Amino acid sequence: MRQHTPELAAVSRRRVSPASYDAAGDSGQAYRVLIVGNNAETSALVAFHLAKAGYRVSTAGNAHHAMLACRSERPSLIVLDSMLDGVSGFDVLPELRTRDETRDGGILLLTDGGEEKHRIRGLILGADDCLAKPFAAEELVLRVRAILRRVLAPAVGGGGRLSAGPVTLDAGEHRVSVNGREVRLTATEFDLLRVLMQHEGRVQTRAQLLETVWGTTANIATRTVDMHIQRVRKKLGEAGSSIDAVRGAGYRFQPIAAASNERNASRRLP
Repeated sequence: MRQHTPELAAVSRRRVSPASYDAAGDSGQAYRVLIVGNNAETSALVAFHLAKAGYRVSTAGNAHHAMLACRSERPSLIVLDSMLDGVSGFDVLPELRTRDETRDGGILLLTDGGEEKHRIRGLILGADDCLAKPFAAEELVLRVRAILRRVLAPAVGGGGRLSAGPVTLDAGEHRVSVNGREVRLTATEFDLLRVLMQHEGRVQTRAQLLETVWGTTANIATRTVDMHIQRVRKKLGEAGSSIDAVRGAGYRFQPIAAASNERNASRRLP
């Protein structure tokens, strides 16, 4: 991480129990964040900054302890380091997305270095966002807040049901189905599909999607949008072809029949 102040250096040198990180949030309710990593200094610093921002923080040094903590604490968000003892954080991600207690929660993956391949791999495997080390404390807190804003957003009542072709999205119940079969999406994937369906037939640029879904236009690569679109398409199965990529523009949602007809028409053009 970046240059440490003497205060932070003191925190990183000692073992601090999870309870000592607890702090009340601005709203009076502190959301629980679990930090998973084998580097005690990094985990302590992350915990320090998030507790200072008002989150209740606990830590786990390996995958086994992380799973036990998830079962007992049910954290709202997990900050997962890609470097763990005996197993990679990339290997833990898919497991977290299959467990009842973590499949709908937020996951921020910490990667070593800024290589795009690490970010892409993390997003494909289920992370809501990735943050390369070293990083600024302010950016860490902002990204955690952005993820939690999506994960903990209240269900939209009345008028929150959208249907297009075989895809049905119920915002009130936070459910998506294809031909009656339920499809499990993360909070970010759900919001992305909802925005596309709300603007059916109209192109949404990557910048628009970043601002609407992620709540930001900076510090998050547009590649993040592409990776989440890829995940949504895969989960929707054949209905995933309803999400069209418009070259040089962005994405749009239109029912399979309409999308197929338009693609056929474009191939017939001279």
